Amino acid sequence: MPHKLAFKVTHASGQDEVHRASELNYHSPLTKGWQSARYCLYPQDIVVQLEKRSRLRKIQVLSHQYLIATRIEFFVGDVPDGMPVDLDNARYTRLGYVSLSDNEKTGFKARELKSVQVDAVGVFLKLNIHKNHINKYNMYNQVGLVAVNVIGDKVQKGLDALDELDLFSERKKVLDDPSLEGLYDRPDYISPLDDLAFDMYQDPEIAQIIRKLEKKKQEAVLQERYEYAKKLKHTIQELQKVGEKLGKYEVEKRQAVENEDYDKAKLKKAQMDEYRLQIYRDLNVHDLMETTGSRHPQKIDLESIRHPASSPPLFDLPRTPPSPPPRTPYDERVLPAVKSSREPATTDNADNSPRTPYDERPLPVGKKIVSVVEEEVEPPPPESAGGGITGEPEPLSEKDLREASAAIDIFGEPLVSKAYSKTWSYREDALLAVYKQMQELPTSGKQEAKDMLRASLHLMKRAIDDKVYAVFKAGLMLLKMILTEYIPKHKLPKSDTTFTLEKTLPNLLHKSGDTAVRNRDDAKNFILECASMSEVKPTMVVPHECVKPWKGNPAPRLAQSRGEIVETLYEQLGIKDSKSGLTVDNMMNFCVVALNHTSADVRVVAERIVKALYKEVGQPVKDYLPADDEKSRKNTMWRLLFEYFDKIDGKPSKSDVKRQKADEEARKQQEIEGLQRQLQQLKDMASGKAPVDESVLEKKPAVKGKIKNNKKPLTNKPKSNKPVTKGDEGDETSVYNMDNICIFCGEKNPTFTEEGLDLHYWKNCPMLKRCANCKQVVEIASYTDHLLTECEAKANYAKCPRCTEAIPKPEHEGHVAEKACNAAKAGTNHCPLCHQNHTSGEDGWKNHLMGKDGCKQNPRRLLALNKQPPAGKAGATTSRAKPAPRLPKKTPR
Repeated sequence: MPHKLAFKVTHASGQDEVHRASELNYHSPLTKGWQSARYCLYPQDIVVQLEKRSRLRKIQVLSHQYLIATRIEFFVGDVPDGMPVDLDNARYTRLGYVSLSDNEKTGFKARELKSVQVDAVGVFLKLNIHKNHINKYNMYNQVGLVAVNVIGDKVQKGLDALDELDLFSERKKVLDDPSLEGLYDRPDYISPLDDLAFDMYQDPEIAQIIRKLEKKKQEAVLQERYEYAKKLKHTIQELQKVGEKLGKYEVEKRQAVENEDYDKAKLKKAQMDEYRLQIYRDLNVHDLMETTGSRHPQKIDLESIRHPASSPPLFDLPRTPPSPPPRTPYDERVLPAVKSSREPATTDNADNSPRTPYDERPLPVGKKIVSVVEEEVEPPPPESAGGGITGEPEPLSEKDLREASAAIDIFGEPLVSKAYSKTWSYREDALLAVYKQMQELPTSGKQEAKDMLRASLHLMKRAIDDKVYAVFKAGLMLLKMILTEYIPKHKLPKSDTTFTLEKTLPNLLHKSGDTAVRNRDDAKNFILECASMSEVKPTMVVPHECVKPWKGNPAPRLAQSRGEIVETLYEQLGIKDSKSGLTVDNMMNFCVVALNHTSADVRVVAERIVKALYKEVGQPVKDYLPADDEKSRKNTMWRLLFEYFDKIDGKPSKSDVKRQKADEEARKQQEIEGLQRQLQQLKDMASGKAPVDESVLEKKPAVKGKIKNNKKPLTNKPKSNKPVTKGDEGDETSVYNMDNICIFCGEKNPTFTEEGLDLHYWKNCPMLKRCANCKQVVEIASYTDHLLTECEAKANYAKCPRCTEAIPKPEHEGHVAEKACNAAKAGTNHCPLCHQNHTSGEDGWKNHLMGKDGCKQNPRRLLALNKQPPAGKAGATTSRAKPAPRLPKKTPR
């Protein structure tokens, strides 16, 4: 029968820093899922590997609510016989694809679940994810998958599986419950419990219980225990409703924690615990699961009374002999609540009054919850789930005996066995016992005190790393007692305090990056408390351990917590006191590593520390940072830091200087435009288009002087091409000459009227080109700046720091990484057409774009060469006016 297949992600072409591909390995209401990197290239690939070669029957994909792919293709991969099962040896077969909705109808609040029926055999499943749907929430063109589910059968050799199925069918009888009819004689039946929607919206603990109850229901049906099966069916239906509600509570609690609303999170936790306790009691879940429900569970037998079958049983289940009255333990039974092992056990009386339905019962809060199902209870391991846990802890393995030999010599094997137990309450009891023994140790023998201290360190380190909060807190309590009471009481030397901290601080620092908020906060607070202890502060071990730069790229949460600890230590201890353990050197070495972390949250904490240090000590901080130059300031983080330093020093930032230069250039440009308008008025009067204005004539010599000195004629030419008479020589001749010259290439042509020049700019001028995006005519020399700052499509381009050209953003990352471009050199011009460097200056551009051996990628160059006059007349063509500082943008007509 097809079932849910376990898998792990073995390859992803890209992933977000927070939403990694490994998130797809697990299913729960808190699963974050996978997201592609920002501005990634499509399609994206994800490959999952199944545990064994399997026949796939159904593939399910749960899409993100707004990071939605347009299409997903499925490929199944298998490895040829005789070759190792490796991703490189896989041969893929395309199964097909599904298209996803853009989700606009739901307002991007619902997630789309796609289920695909397939029939294919393989070890790998590859998802080829195409480009995203565009919407206002998807700002970085990402795609995301919340979960992936694979259902199928593991491929088995021989006919054993078929024989077992036939035996199943022969022994099966028609059941009174229609929902179970045909369940075991349908080889293609897929249980609803294996569906992706079940795991994604069910509380994980409830989901695990439902699966166990479903299995017991199947066993009960085969053994004709119909009363038991009926109760199981009812319990499963109720638990599914409960699981969905608890799943919602868990999501709300997590949201409250992220918003730092801890009162609401505490309320939600209390509601969940009380609700879960009441459900387990009312439904007799632990009786149905055939457990005692005690804190230290005992192996018991709750098999209902039934007549023995004539044929051998298919499942070997424990049974109890019949005893009057003929009632099963599941009939009208209330599960007693069991107190802690340190409290007297009491049993609640059965209440025969009608109960309020679970969904309508108010959830009391503020009451201490004592339950067999507490938050810290670990799920039993697979090997012990069906029993085998006795009233004593499990014996130690050979490896554990060797590892804990020092602790066994001091505390004894029974106590250490509890510390190594799989049951959390035993581990907690062991730590409390160690605490009591160390407190009661007499002060007579110093060596005995040292031996006990070193023996306890191993147990403390395990407790700090424990996932159960109660055990972790017990470990912290023991460590605090040792530092503040035990060592001073026995007058142990400072070296023992240092040794204790050096052994436990790495574990505490690692715990400060725990996923559980309270574990993370308690670890950070304890580290800070240790730094202030009078017995610990003189050793300076805590600050020295905390500011050690990490290796590699640790998890963002862990790195952020470490940075926050260092920041608080700096606020508490400072650097002026030589006994604080903090110096500019060790703090800056830590901050430089933190500033290069991939997570922005980590970098923000490091920036705060650097700014605070610079405010206190000034220039020495810069010695640890990159040089303050243009290259460094291209990085936003460094630019903001250096601008902050300038602000502290009272200097104008380079951004302010650039802004002032830009304002000055704008002012000059306005003056040039005013002079050009004035000259145009003079030309209009000379051509007879406008009446003579005495005020303009008075300013005419100044305008002429400006044009003559700078050689910057206008591009707006009069439509008239009237010849000039000798009586009109002087100024009018100068105007006529300027009207017939291209100010960019210097070509002189009597047909260059206003329309003629526009046509020349548009089609022939070798110094110009049309922008491929906005279709404006721009100078080739400034084409790169146009694409980056002026063009309508400037948002689609980014500047390469190596060749300085404008590169389309989808290609920019690969272009920069390859380093295959021709690097721009100082003191030269870099051509955006042929990507070559050539002589600097305006003459260099002219020779490159118009010369015989110039730019091979300029299609207008040959036209210009064909129009060049004989050598004797070259002066008339080349003595052109200097190009204007900015080309007027022309649009196609």
